[in-house]
Amino acid sequence: MKKTCLHDKHVALGALMSPFGGFDMPIQYAGIVEEHNAVRNTVGVFDVSHMGEVRITGPEAKKYVNHIFTNDINVMKNGEVQYGMMLYPDGGTVDDLLVYKVDENEYFLVINAANIDKDVAWINEQSQGYDVVIDNQSERYAQLAVQGPEGEKTLLDVLQIDATALTFYTFFTLNYDGEEIIVSRTGYTGEDGFEIYASHEVIRAMWDKLIASGVQPCGLGCRDTLRFEVGLPLYGDELSPEISPIMATLGFFVKLDKEEFIGKEACAQQKAEGSAKKLVGLELKDKAIPRHGYEVLQGDKVVGYVTTGYRGISVDKSLAMALVDREAGALDNELSVRIRKKVFPAVVVKKRFYKKSYKK
Repeated sequence: MKKTCLHDKHVALGALMSPFGGFDMPIQYAGIVEEHNAVRNTVGVFDVSHMGEVRITGPEAKKYVNHIFTNDINVMKNGEVQYGMMLYPDGGTVDDLLVYKVDENEYFLVINAANIDKDVAWINEQSQGYDVVIDNQSERYAQLAVQGPEGEKTLLDVLQIDATALTFYTFFTLNYDGEEIIVSRTGYTGEDGFEIYASHEVIRAMWDKLIASGVQPCGLGCRDTLRFEVGLPLYGDELSPEISPIMATLGFFVKLDKEEFIGKEACAQQKAEGSAKKLVGLELKDKAIPRHGYEVLQGDKVVGYVTTGYRGISVDKSLAMALVDREAGALDNELSVRIRKKVFPAVVVKKRFYKKSYKK
């Protein structure tokens, strides 16, 4: 089991620890509800050092990243970030990721922790014939996510980082304690949020300052409830080798007007013909909580399964995202969810259960 550079600090704070993505990670400290509400109302800090980072450089870096990425980096300016996916030729998802454009010949990819080895192997395999250098920097970087409406003020007051110039999905590098660090403004919580990539030593020092100033440490438990409420996907739940971004209704991030990318033909066919499955939101007419893997029914017929489900903390409803047969997934359709031995009525709703509050 891997540990992040902050592992001892989580244990000292009494965090509930659990395996996630091959790492021993904090799930909660004060409690999921308290941490969730801190991010929604003030500010919280997450250790996300388990995430992977890959730097791609070289004269064909732009051409190569565009080849393996569904979004279109041709439209990116230096200092911008894009969200998208890497796909298999059949349209299944290798991973969803962020691409940071440093310049025309340098890109910084942020990938999911559980997929680091698989992704790096995939990235290397696809690079044959391209004049690029691929550097897996996952061991070098640790990462903090400072999230919530007071995030910008917290960065300035506690860490002396002025991020007011950053707009949504942009980043800059700066010299901090003698090293170059990366600060971005993307957020995975539906709230204004910042990510800091730096060495293990610098991240440990930043964590101590944030905790000492009273910022709420947050675990992966509320990270999941927060992203779920605003309809953001988690790899392994809403995206997988069997779930394409078209099925996951993430077609906005799949630029079919691009000249080429791996998986383009499969996605174009799914979009034209309609994919067999579709990711939808469900609202249960009961307080029962749907969980990953629970069956979704239309009448007596099983038409899909829950990918993520919670009792919404900010909205106080029993909600789920579910992958269902396309015909069953129309808005306002009456479905049901089997929870243990009982069946609970549900209705198809939009996946964004809570309004995002990003600074655009």
